Amino acid sequence: MPEQFEPKILGFLCNWCSYAGADLAGVSRIQYPTNMRIIRTMCSGRVDPTHVLEAFKSGVDGVLVTGCHIGDCHYITGNLACQKRVEFLKKVLEEIGIDPRRLRLEWVSASEGGKFARIVKEMIEDIKKLGPSPFRKEAIGVEASA
Repeated sequence: MPEQFEPKILGFLCNWCSYAGADLAGVSRIQYPTNMRIIRTMCSGRVDPTHVLEAFKSGVDGVLVTGCHIGDCHYITGNLACQKRVEFLKKVLEEIGIDPRRLRLEWVSASEGGKFARIVKEMIEDIKKLGPSPFRKEAIGVEASA
């Protein structure tokens, strides 16, 4: 019987809200899957589309981008810029054969540790339903680095 697929997720988390929310989930001992590797960014607006595309090219199964709620961005409109980029990226992903549901954008404040954990759990389950990324190195017999 084949081993159950465990998705690899890359998260880009805004320093001021989302990363603090993830930290709150940890210090509150809220359980969520460990399938995500986090990159802390100063603002969700600093997540460049090439970073997301490179992540998929490297074989991750999904990318989560989180930022401050609309109207609460520490850099005024960074999250609005991020929202436009993610909408654009979903179209690009579809064009290159990657299901756009593998990219998710969420707003998480520093006080929403429970919400962060719930989002990670939901994303892991959604990606499990989609299966491994077509670019995942294990799918072609090459071991990917974690």
